[in-house]
Amino acid sequence: MCRNIRPLHNFEPPATNDEVAAAALQFVRKVSGTTKPSAANQEAFDRAVTEIAHITRHLLDDLVTNAPKKDREVEAAKRKARAEGRYAS
Repeated sequence: MCRNIRPLHNFEPPATNDEVAAAALQFVRKVSGTTKPSAANQEAFDRAVTEIAHITRHLLDDLVTNAPKKDREVEAAKRKARAEGRYAS
């Protein structure tokens, strides 16, 4: 999985629409192999981002879990600690 796409399910507070759109954008960039599409492909690229964000929101709204909600700040601290361990000299 692309490291820039973060899990969005089961967090308190829930994922925002901006977070969902950012994940959709990263997904489309990864699949298309480009960060900036040509003018000829811009409409298709933007449409894909919009549609993937829409369906991702539906997915997040429909998922059910019995696990306790995760704290965003705690999870971010864990990610930071893992990154520091990975990139330590």
